[in-house]
Amino acid sequence: MAETLRLSPATCAYPDDNYENYLIEVVLPGVDKKNISFKLTEDSFYVAASKEGVQYLDSYSICCPVNPEKAVAKYSNGVLKVTVPYQEPFEKAVDVKIE
Repeated sequence: MAETLRLSPATCAYPDDNYENYLIEVVLPGVDKKNISFKLTEDSFYVAASKEGVQYLDSYSICCPVNPEKAVAKYSNGVLKVTVPYQEPFEKAVDVKIE
């Protein structure tokens, strides 16, 4: 029985030139798109992917809140690229009643 090598994938995350979107790149060489799971919340993301003998798996924090519902992901040549817009400041803020 062959053992599976477990690795943290190489990632790069940075704002776009206009500071409107957060860009995430995950390097997954030789992995088929159907074997990739990418989950995103407003403050973190998780990636799991596998190919024969190798499993890529890790989670990462995001410094500024994003809108996960508006994320767009593309996979090409072993690189997963995700673009997600930042939340507007105080977009989900709640008014607190002062007594």
